[in-house]
Amino acid sequence: MIRKLTFLLAVSVIGMVTAQADECITCHTEKTPGVVADWKLSKHAENGISCSECHGTAHKNATDYKNALVPTPQTCAQCHDTQVQQFSKGKHAAAWAAQNAMPTIHWQPMSLIDGMKGCGACHKIGLKSDEDIKKLKETQSGHGLASCDACHTRHTFSKKEAQQPQACQTCHMGFDHPQWEMYSSSKHGVRNGLKQMDILPESASAPTCQDCHMQEGNHEVRTAWGFLAVRLPMPEDPQWTADRATILQALGVLDPAGQPTARLDVVKAADVARLTQEDFDRERNKMISACSQCHAENWAKGELAKGDDMIREADHLMAEAIRIIARLYENGTLPKPENYAHNFPDLLTFHDAPTVIEQKLFVMFLEHRMRAFQGTFHANPDYALWYGWSEMQRDLTEIRELGAQMEREKH
Repeated sequence: MIRKLTFLLAVSVIGMVTAQADECITCHTEKTPGVVADWKLSKHAENGISCSECHGTAHKNATDYKNALVPTPQTCAQCHDTQVQQFSKGKHAAAWAAQNAMPTIHWQPMSLIDGMKGCGACHKIGLKSDEDIKKLKETQSGHGLASCDACHTRHTFSKKEAQQPQACQTCHMGFDHPQWEMYSSSKHGVRNGLKQMDILPESASAPTCQDCHMQEGNHEVRTAWGFLAVRLPMPEDPQWTADRATILQALGVLDPAGQPTARLDVVKAADVARLTQEDFDRERNKMISACSQCHAENWAKGELAKGDDMIREADHLMAEAIRIIARLYENGTLPKPENYAHNFPDLLTFHDAPTVIEQKLFVMFLEHRMRAFQGTFHANPDYALWYGWSEMQRDLTEIRELGAQMEREKH
């Protein structure tokens, strides 16, 4: 008798859910037909996962639409717990925190940040606090809450889509991280494009972003050097140690005496740098394993070492440029901005740097240095040389001349 009642209750509940799903689909087929069309293509639809599993049941008509829940990663974790746990440990999860940690982020138009039209449009992938979620809902920017849908775009949430390198293109392109441009015009990317056009067979080797950075589907997505290509411990090379210390000082992570500052905690929280040899080695070994699927292991190690060498060379140019501007602060030629803690330029002020020479330094660091080492790691010779190293040389020449001219005019 009890079993029969339980069965009847289950059938009743299923019937209610199905009826509500039908009601949602009927209404939204008229109001938002694209959403329904995408959902019908999805594995969710195929497996009976309907609107209420993600959006709840409180929204019932056109007037109470605000009652619909906006999914978060925790919503996805109900079924995809392994992937959400992996994601939560990786760099993408820290993207929102990293954006908000930038010292002049509050100076930007909020339409570019919370409005998801600038920084927030990509950094929305990061996990958010309860306070962040409340704020985004209040500003009607709830489409930035889900994180997972940055790659598995709603409402198809396609695994196949997220496995294509184009899924990374929207965010990983442009000024400071043109990985898409580097990859797509490298031999790796060209071969993948030829596969997508059926010119090369499906069995041909043509690694994607995911093959290298998400091995076996792992959603952690971390790199050995981190985003800014600075790390601890310091190298054995004394010149590189001095140069990297200068860069860390300009990033506000070390003070003029070489001691850690409070900003180091921000760097740790945002996971933009590897701070132990063990962390670096773990990520480097993952990459060697990925490269070794197509190349000899020793060859792979040698190619990655060229990327390390490129960082060392770029750091030497970068450190000289930083020291020139630090000297201008120290001798009174250039007024140090009041919001700078030390007599070092703050590279994280980005385009809010107050003078032309400091703007030139920002571009040298975030655009051209990035291209020099990222182009090397992504096997793109033109980006490594002409868009990276060559531009850094030109930047440094201009900074030297501007600095000397300012000192002559001051004294």
